[in-house]
Amino acid sequence: MREAVGKSGVALIGLRRGATWAQLTALIRSMLAEGDVGEHEHESLGGLPSGDLFAVANAVAALLDAPITIEDRNSRVLAFSGRQDEADASRVETVIGRQVPERYATRLTELGVFRDLYRSQRPVVVTPQDLGYDGMTVQRVAIAVRAGDEILGSIWAAMDGDLDSERTNALLDASKLVALHLLRIRAGADVRRRLRADLMATVLEGGAGARDALARLGLSGRTLVVVSAALLTGDDHTWADHAWADHGRAAELERLADALSVHLSAAVPSAAVAAVGGTVYGLLPVIVPTSSPEQRAVRLASDFVDRVGGSLPAIVAVAAAGPDISGIVHGKTQADRVLRVMREGHTALRVARLDDVQTLALVLELRDLAAARGERLVGAIARLMEYDERNNAGLVRSLEAWLDALGDVGKAAAALFIHPNTLRYRLKRVAEVGEIDLEDPEQRFAAMLQLRILAPR
Repeated sequence: MREAVGKSGVALIGLRRGATWAQLTALIRSMLAEGDVGEHEHESLGGLPSGDLFAVANAVAALLDAPITIEDRNSRVLAFSGRQDEADASRVETVIGRQVPERYATRLTELGVFRDLYRSQRPVVVTPQDLGYDGMTVQRVAIAVRAGDEILGSIWAAMDGDLDSERTNALLDASKLVALHLLRIRAGADVRRRLRADLMATVLEGGAGARDALARLGLSGRTLVVVSAALLTGDDHTWADHAWADHGRAAELERLADALSVHLSAAVPSAAVAAVGGTVYGLLPVIVPTSSPEQRAVRLASDFVDRVGGSLPAIVAVAAAGPDISGIVHGKTQADRVLRVMREGHTALRVARLDDVQTLALVLELRDLAAARGERLVGAIARLMEYDERNNAGLVRSLEAWLDALGDVGKAAAALFIHPNTLRYRLKRVAEVGEIDLEDPEQRFAAMLQLRILAPR
């Protein structure tokens, strides 16, 4: 076989038992793209260095004889040309902030400029009058940058005068050139993300390739703290753990990974972060072994959550430090347990360790075990639920409130918005209908356990 391969020049790949086609495809794509990315400095598109958006911006500016900016779909400035001093105060503000100011973006949205820009293949014009001369004295001409039906961004030129056919054709040609460079940049970024994600997944899973993957991440021989992060979705504080197939969710996950990577790398430059599945994982090297590495990671995570705020509502789980591969694998399992508690809304914490949520994690795992075994409610709680279904008596809810209040009738009644005497009567009925002795601590514990693990939530 080796001789035949040598003669033919065709690569032969051996597949381990249990490996999937998806894994093989990702491996081949990453290997091919890795070499491609490594040589991108020598490539050119349209006579310009591949991916050098500033060179592209200057070329387009020369073509249009006007200062331009290249922006993404969120009006963030990706690159700008020279001669910006020929524009006006609003352009200077945009370039310095690398983002179109919110008041301008809001006004453009109200005027329908973005709608027309992204629906049309032609340039759109925005005059100073449209924005009420708010720092804008030079007319803007913009055109969308597309790859097929996908909008990649836009080009904005600051130039007065009529939009004649020559300028229109120049903008159309420029948008095609910018699209090529944006696609090349994205391809390189996607490859780097994919490579890092593959290495991170290999490390977290352990096994034969873990040490090599750890070395490629530049983290060999380091004690590492595993952190995991996810995004809060919706206003009801529910956590999504299976919706990442949606393109929008995938983009949000990439944003989270990028933001966490920048934040952790600012404190520890060798930190590694990647999205694996629907979760973002980070490996944070311990710098000072005598300090508390987990507490330091918690502080960094808390600062991150506060910084990203409502724009990127994140939760972060922090595991114990691991000195080797087995410790890292254990840390990943621990972080996943903590993150699940937060994802399912069982705690209001945005950053947590296992110490903070261990009991909640155990309850969830007991619930999984009971479901796997097909366990059903029996005994007192089953009788009370059956009685409630027939009579709408609220006995189960009353018992649960009383147990949560540690037998404090007044506190439990207030939680139920009923009179204490009403609750006392219901508790008497609980004892009668459920055939349960509420004075017996073992029976109380059994009832509480069933309510937590087996009762519908």
